[in-house]
Amino acid sequence: MNYTKWCRWLVAVSFALVAVGLPARAQSPYVAASSVALPEASPSTGSDSSDPILTIKKRVDEVNVLFIATDHHGKFVRNLNQGDFTILDDHKPPQAIINFRRETDLPIELGLLVDTSGSVHGRFDFEQEAAVSFLQHTLRANFDKAFVMGFSTRSQVTQEFTDNVRLLETGVRNLRNGGGTAMYDAIYKACREKLSKEDHGDHPVRRAIIVVSDGEDNQSEVSRALAIETAQRAEVIIYAISTDDSGLILRGDKALQQLADATGGRAFFPFKMKDIKNSFAAIEDELRSQYVVSYKPADFDADGRYRSIEITALKKDLQVRARKGYYAPRQ
Repeated sequence: MNYTKWCRWLVAVSFALVAVGLPARAQSPYVAASSVALPEASPSTGSDSSDPILTIKKRVDEVNVLFIATDHHGKFVRNLNQGDFTILDDHKPPQAIINFRRETDLPIELGLLVDTSGSVHGRFDFEQEAAVSFLQHTLRANFDKAFVMGFSTRSQVTQEFTDNVRLLETGVRNLRNGGGTAMYDAIYKACREKLSKEDHGDHPVRRAIIVVSDGEDNQSEVSRALAIETAQRAEVIIYAISTDDSGLILRGDKALQQLADATGGRAFFPFKMKDIKNSFAAIEDELRSQYVVSYKPADFDADGRYRSIEITALKKDLQVRARKGYYAPRQ
């Protein structure tokens, strides 16, 4: 009798182990897809493009860079081809160029970060009007989207991501002036919480931030270097519009320039109020004048190290502006 019971117990346990093991095995590809630490798994020999392991491989060793080219007058040049440029990644030519194209139809995800501290009080209303006009002219319904964040001592999102310009306009007008300036904290928060690459999967978008500020940060807990690094990791381009109307090059102006230079953006220093609208118009024009190149770097290691990017036009009278580099994923 005891032997019979023991046999029945053994059979029941065996079936239970099989039942538990099957779903665990079926889920294993999805576990791999959520962890970038598994690229060494052998790729599938099939042609199914949804294979999560292949997706990881693409993310790890394919680099996408947005850039613009201008002539010696500063005008955008929109009719160039791959052969008109040289590319260096970590001071070496790429292993392979995967794609090169003029990128005007890629969706835009935009963060409008407006300094609401007491130091920008005199131009605050005009800046709001210029920002609303920019959003009206730039965003395409059901395609692009933006959010509005005001920052002083603390940052506050007054409108979440949307393609509805009226909602964004309300968000801009709900910004309230006063307090200190924590610009680096706002950039860090925007890149981490709103524009992180991990939130997009394999859907290519252009990510950009427009910072409207005098650049005189006096409240941030995050350093300028960390704000820049966070933007670079998120592949966010920073455009900066200075609210300083002193006519002098102040410390804040230099900070705005560094933010833009490190991420492939551009800093504007409008002296007159009407020039603020011209700055927004120039950003709108640039967003419609970009190229994108996708390539596989040579001697690539997923070691988390910073790798420099250099894109140069072969024609001497052309200038190229792109982000300075990126951080390789860490495994």
